[in-house]
Amino acid sequence: MAKYVFVTGGVVSSLGKGITAASLGMLLKQRGLNVGILKMDPYLNVDAGTMSPFQHGEVFVTDDGAETDLDLGHYERFIDENLSGANSCTSGKVYLSVISNERRGDYDGRTVQVIPHVTDEILRRITALGAACDVLISEIGGTVGDIEGQPFLEAIRQLPARVGKGNVLYCHVTLLPYIDASGELKTKPTQHSVNELRRLGIQPDVIVCRSPLPVTAETREKIGLFCSVPPQNVIEERDADTIYRVPEVLRAQNFDALVLRCLGLDGTKDPDLSDWSQFLRRRDAAAQTVTIALVGKYTENRDAYLSVNEALSHAAIANGAAVTIVPVDSETLTPENVDKTLGCADGILVPGGFGARGIPGKILAARFARVHDVPYLGICLGMQVAAIEFARGVLGLPEADSCEFNPNTPDPVIHLMEAQKGVAVRGGTMRLGAYPCDLVAGSKARDEIYRVAAVSERHRHRFEFNERYRARYEAAGMKVAGICPSGGQVEIMENVDCRWFVGVQFHPEFKSRPVRPHPLFASFIAAAMEKHSAAR
Repeated sequence: MAKYVFVTGGVVSSLGKGITAASLGMLLKQRGLNVGILKMDPYLNVDAGTMSPFQHGEVFVTDDGAETDLDLGHYERFIDENLSGANSCTSGKVYLSVISNERRGDYDGRTVQVIPHVTDEILRRITALGAACDVLISEIGGTVGDIEGQPFLEAIRQLPARVGKGNVLYCHVTLLPYIDASGELKTKPTQHSVNELRRLGIQPDVIVCRSPLPVTAETREKIGLFCSVPPQNVIEERDADTIYRVPEVLRAQNFDALVLRCLGLDGTKDPDLSDWSQFLRRRDAAAQTVTIALVGKYTENRDAYLSVNEALSHAAIANGAAVTIVPVDSETLTPENVDKTLGCADGILVPGGFGARGIPGKILAARFARVHDVPYLGICLGMQVAAIEFARGVLGLPEADSCEFNPNTPDPVIHLMEAQKGVAVRGGTMRLGAYPCDLVAGSKARDEIYRVAAVSERHRHRFEFNERYRARYEAAGMKVAGICPSGGQVEIMENVDCRWFVGVQFHPEFKSRPVRPHPLFASFIAAAMEKHSAAR
């Protein structure tokens, strides 16, 4: 029988439920358990693919092509498992399934209702995923009290009746705000949040308290008394300098052992955190700082490029350095200020994106990197703008462009993929998920970066490099270094006249791990460090 842990949140959003769930998953996995993880999002979008990065942060893509919430990225990075679309459950998915069932007549003429039909569909998805693991950790998005989250809370309230109360644990993450005037942490918001949860029929077994200060024994006693939990089941999750410190913080309080004890599981084997601890030691001992200019158009939301930022951090730590990421709004980049804005950068990264807004600034960034020989990593759209800049600046094609930005360009060096022509539905219709890439012999990608002949990487795009121009690019020094064997798409391009100038059509940031940084990012950071040292 699988065990189920449900992580809910109260008081305010963005408390770190995802990091708590991911940290617990990592600790349990390191104890030898088969851990599954699920994100349940109450929004009515079927997936995150059509949502604005300004509103919801990045879209995290799994191997099977699911466009998911950014928390799945945290899950993958902490638990070190490749997830799938089954690990993401939205209200949109649930209602789409229920309505499709009704249209087929699967309910035999019964009136379709939230209870039991919607809640049954949620439970079906939970138990289907749970059947394949020892412990399934499920995070409920949003905050207790949100109207859209009530079907999910009702579903998890029902689960103990199906699988047994001893197989279910409720973990509630809440906020202990510090009030300057009184000089103390206040427990009343936690009390109200737990009362709201209990009103819905759920009594938390464990309360995790986000706090800027240590949670005293007296405070734990008070929370335990008013929230009907043992004081030892009140866990402190104090603000940390990095999210990667959280597993050790929770482990020091025996959080994972407490969860195992509540679920009746063997907790005698301690988790092996040696790799994780070494990663944190390297982070703390970083002796050099490298500066990376991240040129994008969603820089107002720090979560829009979350996986890119994390991948840069992983790579810097592996190279014995700390990274300073300077966000540059591509809309503000002009020929007049580009030298001043990017002149201090040891490396330039242009990430993925869509639409014509901010493209001139990204092209300027690619030109600056090429002309001044600054290490450059272009991801998805970042590769495409580098190709456009090269065509204009080196090949003598001043009107070269992407058909995405200029459908009438005489030189469409970036064009719409054949399979995308005629596609009208926007959700889930791009080239999504993992595809193979054969690396060209003699290329930097094959000989210095990956050091293998073929790789698999995740994609999210509709436009691609126009193969018709390949010979002209290669003759001028922009070499194709990676090709998809199944479709022939250009996956990697390298400017061999620069010290390190690589564009990739895929998204390597989705596969980076704290203890195993992605080779592209590791090589890019190493090149930036060399530039930094040479400039001193």
